[in-house]
Amino acid sequence: MSGKRLKKRPVVIIDCPEEIPCNPCETVCSQGAIIIGQPITNLPVTDEAKCTGCGRCIPVCPGLAISLLHYDYSPSEASLTVPYEFLPLPKKGQEVFVVDEKGRYLGKGNIIRVIPPEKNNRTSLVTFSFSKKLYKKVKYFVLKRENLIDETRKYEPGKK
Repeated sequence: MSGKRLKKRPVVIIDCPEEIPCNPCETVCSQGAIIIGQPITNLPVTDEAKCTGCGRCIPVCPGLAISLLHYDYSPSEASLTVPYEFLPLPKKGQEVFVVDEKGRYLGKGNIIRVIPPEKNNRTSLVTFSFSKKLYKKVKYFVLKRENLIDETRKYEPGKK
């Protein structure tokens, strides 16, 4: 994903690792920005020039593999919209821990929007903000609860 594109508008990020027969993201995209083609087991590819950042593809993905990155949410923060299928739902304004793809703590963030499941194919969408410095690493968030994550142990590449 080009940095130039990120600064224009939000863009979808597809982390689909499985070559299985699946194409609801391609079908729902009215801009033709998600391409699977033939065979239907191809991994989806995003045409960044066509993606408007609408996010309609997020709740239709059965693998919960699509998120929406908004690099310029604010001058100092980016935001990420992710599918969320847990209870309780977070609340707008709630502070959370932001984590990488392996669940390692990266920093703190804030919930900025929650769309309930009844509005999105039974999948909630949660948008959270975090420091722009972390935009390449952040993949998800964890609700703050006692003893869940040691926020004093920041992730450092190469260290376990």
